[in-house]
Amino acid sequence: MRNKRVLLLVEIAIFAALGFVLDFVAFKMPQGGSVSLVMIPSVLIAFRRGVIAGMLTGLLVGLLQIVSGLISVAPLSFSFVVMQVILDYLIAYAVVGFAGVMRKQYFGENSKTKMRLITIIVTAVFIGSFLRYIVHVITGIFFFGMYAEEGQNLFIYSSVYNATYMIPVFLLTAVVTSLLFLTAPRLLNPEKS
Repeated sequence: MRNKRVLLLVEIAIFAALGFVLDFVAFKMPQGGSVSLVMIPSVLIAFRRGVIAGMLTGLLVGLLQIVSGLISVAPLSFSFVVMQVILDYLIAYAVVGFAGVMRKQYFGENSKTKMRLITIIVTAVFIGSFLRYIVHVITGIFFFGMYAEEGQNLFIYSSVYNATYMIPVFLLTAVVTSLLFLTAPRLLNPEKS
């Protein structure tokens, strides 16, 4: 039992480090956010080990970004910066682990047609991406409103700005994870790897 727990923690650490490294290959946005492959390891471990493991992996990815200084913060007071960093990096990356809610459907699928499996994978990635997007929109409203034009609706500004990178992130993650899951299904089964 202890060895399984240690193995799980090691996998979470490895996948978090992989997510951190994949975030270096990115197209960066001017006021924060980027199009990268950062979500793939969180989605992978969420399918491999469940929602909690996916959330811990995302949390560690965000923590690694914070301690390395690779973050975009709004020039506000210290307490606002702390809240913004918690939302934008810790919570936003942690909620990607909710992609694991589709884990049972993926493994329990009897027909196992490729199209059905791809639908489950894309749905899972959409869940994680959408939750992350919601957190970024909230952060944008509260902390990045200064970049909006005067009189512009902050909700619309934040929604549109965050969609400009989250839609490509969703599509990129959905395509890569679908290809990865279908071509290397053993990655998803901790007993066989």
